[in-house]
Amino acid sequence: MSHAHDHDPTVPKEALIAAGALLLVILGLTGAVTSGLMPQEANPEASRAASNVAPAEQRDLHFADRDDGAVVISDHATGETVKVIGYGEEGFTRATLRRLAKRRAAAGIGAEPPFTLTRWENGALSLHDPQTGEHAEIHGYGADHSAAFAELLEGAKS
Repeated sequence: MSHAHDHDPTVPKEALIAAGALLLVILGLTGAVTSGLMPQEANPEASRAASNVAPAEQRDLHFADRDDGAVVISDHATGETVKVIGYGEEGFTRATLRRLAKRRAAAGIGAEPPFTLTRWENGALSLHDPQTGEHAEIHGYGADHSAAFAELLEGAKS
């Protein structure tokens, strides 16, 4: 019994041309970014400014850690407790706050100044630290994470 196969191992010419064209596009885009012809990262602030997208809702929030590991989120203007996130809950929210808090600590800024949570006219959400200039674009992480932050705007006055 013979195990010989009679298959033509050549790749179709059209597939090679398509692969070559894709490679050229990738190299061209990489070169454009590397040389500064295209921005290396998206800039949501500049994009909103260029499109005249204004804040629809804003709320200044204060975040405080409790001894039991919970995070207490309060309205900076009224002192009202907006939400308490228990230890081990809402990992994305905690990670976002931790990242911004680390930037503050590195700059020698305490936890007292508020952060600003904004829902923009286009529906996007962002959390801004006016002290460091850091932004967290929440909407980029999906609907579930956006919903977790959007509920912090409830009762907010624009």
